[in-house]
Amino acid sequence: MIFSIFSFSRFFCHEKFLIPCADFFNWNRVKLRYCDGASFTGDSQNQAAQLNFRGQRIWSAAIEDLMSKGMRYANQALLSGCSAGGLAAILHCDEFRGFFPRNTKVKCLSDAGLFLDSIDVSGGRTLRNLFSGVVNLQGVQRNLPSFCLNRLDPTSCFFPQNVISNIKTPLFLLNAAYDSWQVQASLAPPSADPHGYWNECKKNHAQCSPSQIQFLQGFRNQMLNAIKGFSMSKQNGLFINSCFAHCQTERQDTWFADNSPIIKNKGIALAVGDWYFDRSGIKAIDCPYPCDKTCHNLVFR
Repeated sequence: MIFSIFSFSRFFCHEKFLIPCADFFNWNRVKLRYCDGASFTGDSQNQAAQLNFRGQRIWSAAIEDLMSKGMRYANQALLSGCSAGGLAAILHCDEFRGFFPRNTKVKCLSDAGLFLDSIDVSGGRTLRNLFSGVVNLQGVQRNLPSFCLNRLDPTSCFFPQNVISNIKTPLFLLNAAYDSWQVQASLAPPSADPHGYWNECKKNHAQCSPSQIQFLQGFRNQMLNAIKGFSMSKQNGLFINSCFAHCQTERQDTWFADNSPIIKNKGIALAVGDWYFDRSGIKAIDCPYPCDKTCHNLVFR
């Protein structure tokens, strides 16, 4: 996993999508390697087991070091992350904003970080159980937003659906409606599907049965419900495409290429650029599968 911080980043312009070369092509890009297992929020130790979890301290030290090296003088900054890094970008978004002067343009981008507190194919809650273990083991509670902890338990506050509507800093959510990691590891993991009825469907969406597609449509509906409050804010952006994918900013073919995924003739890179530079409001939500023919769907062997 890679958790990316952009304080001047490098991307590319392209005539097809009419992306101005000034968007991101000459920015500096800094990456923090994801290493703690709790989206840079853990802070605990178990002396008996000789275990130390210091994700929050790693994050703070890295940012402070970058600021001392000149990032404090940036006039534009974009905090971005993919997957677990996407969750980190959400949880640390307002904190990141606080490192900069008020006149610095600061926004956040979460790619594939919208992990949902969903019921799996057996009726259980695989991801909630996983998150609960992470939160309790790593002492995550002390680093979760107080506005959430005032009304919900710590595990619920580790799920972005319970946090995003109260993030003060402008935030862009990029997510596949049928996120391939969540399908495999959260909705239909081996523990919830011991007989392997979902094995072929997880590898290739074209092998899913009608009933399995119906289950996945329910997951998409839950995602759309989770972002309703978030989408009401003019400052926030959305790009929810009906693809079986994960981490679309980390791959050149999905982020920015001749055949990159689009919603209403707008690709991901242009959507993010339009939102970041306030050229237009972006609330792009795709129609349900199988309508989108521009997806780069992941197929596993």
